[in-house]
Amino acid sequence: MIEFEKFTLNNGLKVIVHNDPSTTLVAFNILYNVGARDEDPEKTGFAHLFEHLMFEGSIHIPSYDKPLQMAGGENNAFTTNDITNYYITLPKENIESAFWLESDRMIGLDFSQEKLEIQKNVVIEEFNQRYLNQPYGDSSLLLRPLAYKVHPYQWATIGKNIKHIQNATLNDVKDFFFHHYSPNNAILSISGNVNIDEIKALSEKWFGSIDKKEIAIRSIPKEPEQKVARTLTVHRDVPFDAIYKAFHMSSKLENEFYTTDLISDLLANGKSSRLYQNLVKDKKLFSDINAYITGDIDAGLFMITGRLMKSVKMEDAEKAINSELNKIIEGKIEDYELEKVKNKFESVFEFGQLSATNKAMDLAYSELLGDANRINLEVKNYRSVTKKEIQDVATKLFNTNNSSTLYYLSKKTK
Repeated sequence: MIEFEKFTLNNGLKVIVHNDPSTTLVAFNILYNVGARDEDPEKTGFAHLFEHLMFEGSIHIPSYDKPLQMAGGENNAFTTNDITNYYITLPKENIESAFWLESDRMIGLDFSQEKLEIQKNVVIEEFNQRYLNQPYGDSSLLLRPLAYKVHPYQWATIGKNIKHIQNATLNDVKDFFFHHYSPNNAILSISGNVNIDEIKALSEKWFGSIDKKEIAIRSIPKEPEQKVARTLTVHRDVPFDAIYKAFHMSSKLENEFYTTDLISDLLANGKSSRLYQNLVKDKKLFSDINAYITGDIDAGLFMITGRLMKSVKMEDAEKAINSELNKIIEGKIEDYELEKVKNKFESVFEFGQLSATNKAMDLAYSELLGDANRINLEVKNYRSVTKKEIQDVATKLFNTNNSSTLYYLSKKTK
């Protein structure tokens, strides 16, 4: 049970405080309710670009990292399709440095054409290295628009076209910043040996005077039900054929989410899982295979990815995958097997909560989903999943008409 207190400043900033006397470090986490799904379809990659720009200095602090390092702190950030998250860990006695740094970034960045060009080049290089110049790197760029036709999940956080970053102007990025990075669009969570009174005082001191902004209205189209199977075949200069399958699943806010997540664990959580044991170890159809969920706030995807052994035909590999999915649809699930994946989830979750940073992140994200106390219900929600629910969800999930499949073929095997 993670106990916490929370309050909201007059400008709309939500603050969550968890007292953890077991650590001398404090985790300071600020979540902005903006991700790639909030981008203009003709100007994608901006949320990720801002993850970089936010470290280029703010109005009163030209260097973000230097004062934090002097305070004995570390920091990092990540962007998803749903959120942008920044976090700091530092000694408890230097916590005010985190308030100072993050409040100044929220007030405004030190925008300049030179800094924009530097970070644009960094993102462009990342796009080239991770997605274009790496074997199988463009698979997500191909599969997402195959699975999604109207929802902005159809592009990755890097963007759907690198020209959108290349063509980004200073006015473009300023407009994006001032319509999303605001106290009334953020959640601050703090975990460490702190109390509510000192955090209230520091929050008022450093964030209380920041004006709320007019947040861009979120108008995201709902992805229509997929009624026909979709496929795409590409040939690339890679050593082995690969297959990528995506099935539309529930959103993070639905009870089906927990069931679907456990299905992915039954199939591919470790070397004792079904896909590895049956398709890698026994039948030797794949060199590696995985199943996972994207875990999005809106309706996401259940993914299966695998790289075929050299002599294996694609139709045989796909048939073997479908056979494993059908076993779950048919209810072929042993009690011990389900208990094993539930136990593994609980142990991983509880171990993760030993980290102040993880607790701060999870509290902020749970609050974004509606209530920070969701963090205390996670294990119960997974524990309550039944075999019947798994069978019912699998029947709907693994409907062929609900699938999008990318056949990623090696030019060497043509």
